[in-house]
Amino acid sequence: MKKYIIRRLLQLLPILLGITLLSFLLMNMGTADVIDVMENNTGGALSEEEKDVLRAELGLDRPILEQYVIWLGKIVRGDMGESFVSGQPVSAMFVSKLPATICLTITSILLTVLLSIPLGILSAVKQNRLTDYIIRFLSFIGNSLPNFFVSLLLIYFFSLKLNLLPVMGNHAGWKSVILPTLTLALSMASRYTRQVRATVLEELNKDYVQGARARGVGEKRILYFSVLRASMLTIVTLLALSIGSLLGGTAIVESIFMWDGVGKMAVDAITMRDYPVIQVYVIWMAIIYVCVNLFTDMIYHYLDPRIRLGQEDA
Repeated sequence: MKKYIIRRLLQLLPILLGITLLSFLLMNMGTADVIDVMENNTGGALSEEEKDVLRAELGLDRPILEQYVIWLGKIVRGDMGESFVSGQPVSAMFVSKLPATICLTITSILLTVLLSIPLGILSAVKQNRLTDYIIRFLSFIGNSLPNFFVSLLLIYFFSLKLNLLPVMGNHAGWKSVILPTLTLALSMASRYTRQVRATVLEELNKDYVQGARARGVGEKRILYFSVLRASMLTIVTLLALSIGSLLGGTAIVESIFMWDGVGKMAVDAITMRDYPVIQVYVIWMAIIYVCVNLFTDMIYHYLDPRIRLGQEDA
C-alpha cells in the first residue's frame, strides 16, 4: 500500500507543476500590465519612472521563465505574495476564508449522503412502483433546477416569508449555514439518488445475488452486506468529485448568500483582477483534485480486491 501511494504521488507531481506553470503563464500573458492593475486598484497615479522601478522590484523585467521559477520557489516556502487590492498577504487571506468553505463542504456532503443513499436504495428496491416513480420525479426536478434559482426560492420562503433564517452572511451561527447547505445538497442529492439507484439495480441483477437468494440468504443481508458494498465504488467516486468541487468554493452559492468563503474570494479577485489571489486559488483547486484522486484510488484499493490482485500480478 505504501509503495502504491508513493507511486501515485510521483505520477501526480508533474500534473501539479504543469498546472502551476500554465496558470502563471496565463496570468502574465494578459493585455493588462500588473503595475497598471495595481495603480487602478489603489487609486493612485504613478509616473512611468516609478512604474519601471516597481517592475524591477517585483522582478517583472526578467524573462518569464525566470519569473516563474522565483514565484514557484516562494509558493513552496509559503510566500504567496500580496493582494493587489488590499495589500494583505494572500496566504493570510486564503486561510481566513478556508474554514467557512470547509464548514459548508462538510454539511453539504453529510446532507447529500443522508438523502441520496437511502432514497437511491429505496427507489431501486421498489423499482417501477409508486415510490420509485415519486423519487425519480423529485430527483429529476431537483437536478433540473439551477443552484441560483433554488437559492432564491429558499431565500424567498424561509427568509422573506417565514422569517426563520437569515438571508445572507455567516454571522448568525448555525442558522447561517442552513440555506446554502440546502441549496447545494438538494442538487447533489437529486443527481446522486439516480446514480445510486442505477448502481444498485445493476448489482441486484448480477449472478451472485441470484445465487445468494437461492441459498436462502435474506434480502436485507444481500442488500446491505453485498450489493451496497459493491456499489460503494461508484458512490465514493461521485462523493469524492463533489468534495473536490465544494472545497474549491461554490462561487455562485457563496456569492448569493454572501458566504465569506474561498469561492466568493475567487469571484471578487477575478472582478478586481487581483492576480496573486487568482493564482493561489488555481493552485488550491489543483491540489484538491490531486488529493481527491489519490484518496479515491486508495479507497478503490481497499474496497475492490480485484485492483489489489491486478497490482500484485503486475
